Amino acid sequence: RIMPELPKFDDEDLKSYGDEEEELALSPPAALMSVLATQELFLENILECIPVGEFAVIQPLSDEFCFILGYLLTWKLTLAFFKAASSQLRVLYSQYLRRTKSLNTLLYHLFRLMPENPVFSGPTSEVPNKDTKTFFTEELHLDVR
Repeated sequence: RIMPELPKFDDEDLKSYGDEEEELALSPPAALMSVLATQELFLENILECIPVGEFAVIQPLSDEFCFILGYLLTWKLTLAFFKAASSQLRVLYSQYLRRTKSLNTLLYHLFRLMPENPVFSGPTSEVPNKDTKTFFTEELHLDVR
C-alpha cells in the first residue's frame, strides 16, 4: 500500500538533480534495493548451473521456492513503485537499474524459471475438448495466508 506513496518524496528533490552534466541515476528505496541485491545472489547460486533457455524445476514450498517467491514479490513491489513515479523519476530509476544490471539479472532469472509448457493446472472439472489453459490466458489469484 505504501509503495505508490514513496515516489512523492523523490519528486520534491527532483529539481536539484538537473544541474550536473553526467548521466543521472536515482536509486529506488535503498532498503528495497538492498533486499533485491541479496536475493539476486541467492538466486544466482540456485540457478547458476541452468543456462538461459533451459528451465529450472523448483519444488513447491522448498527453500529455493521461498527464495524465488521472495525475489519475485520484491520485483512486484519495485514495479508498483515505478508505476507510481512520474516519468522524470522513472528515467532516473531506470538509469540506476541499468547501472546495477538488476533488470538484466531479472530477465536472466525469469528465462530460467519459466516452465517449458506453462499449462494452468486449475480445477479439473473442465470439458476435455476445451482449449488448453495456460498461465498466459488465465488470471492467477495469489492468496497469502
